[in-house]
Amino acid sequence: MDYFFLGDPELVTAFRFVGISGFPVLSAADARDAFRRMTEGYDGTAAAVLPVAMANAGASAIAGEKTMGGAFAGAEFCRVLVMTEEVADWLGDSLIEWQLSNRYPLVVEVPGLMGRLPGRKTLVDSIREAIGIHV
Repeated sequence: MDYFFLGDPELVTAFRFVGISGFPVLSAADARDAFRRMTEGYDGTAAAVLPVAMANAGASAIAGEKTMGGAFAGAEFCRVLVMTEEVADWLGDSLIEWQLSNRYPLVVEVPGLMGRLPGRKTLVDSIREAIGIHV
């Protein structure tokens, strides 16, 4: 699997309709636990897309989790982790550290059900700020 989603239960269902597995995240503790499960075990290189546990033992520690009801099954091939802005805020500095590490999975933030969070810049705003041109 190339993509995995973390966010509101309704959005998890929507992403499943288009073939992307996911896990509902309802609190900061859920977010930290889910993010840890998605990122631990990677060997740190951009070329590696499989967790070390899967490469060495033949089975991913993520795929067989019973505490999450097997919701992480299929996440062992995740290259892109899609999450809502709210989940990203709950992860805080640990997410920023991961994004700067050049490791898989890559993280993409999308607005939640209620739209963009206040104070968050859009990609267009960032580009305008960088080049100084407002069209």
